[in-house]
Amino acid sequence: MLVTFTSSTSGQIMMFAQVARQLLELVGKDCSARGVITTEQLPEAIQRLRAATADHKSHASAEAVDNDGGEEHDATPIGLGQRAYPLLELLEWTRKEDGFVLWEAAKDF
Repeated sequence: MLVTFTSSTSGQIMMFAQVARQLLELVGKDCSARGVITTEQLPEAIQRLRAATADHKSHASAEAVDNDGGEEHDATPIGLGQRAYPLLELLEWTRKEDGFVLWEAAKDF
């Protein structure tokens, strides 16, 4: 399932519900089918996401995986910072214009 985040001032992004749930929980929001991050809530939401991504970076480690052919490939998983980046950018741009961010999904997630 996809979740669509729409800014009142700057655009729209979509992400999978599992990732959206993780990010909204970090911000302190319920994962209902529809919701809003108000103008007043934007600074705290941005701060919480930035703190979580900074904390995640300090615990992350990259590992090389050896496949059957003997070649090494970088198997670094996509981190929280990379997943949060589009939402953080949307929140930042929205905050500059004193807007709000809505999200919508097919059902609660």
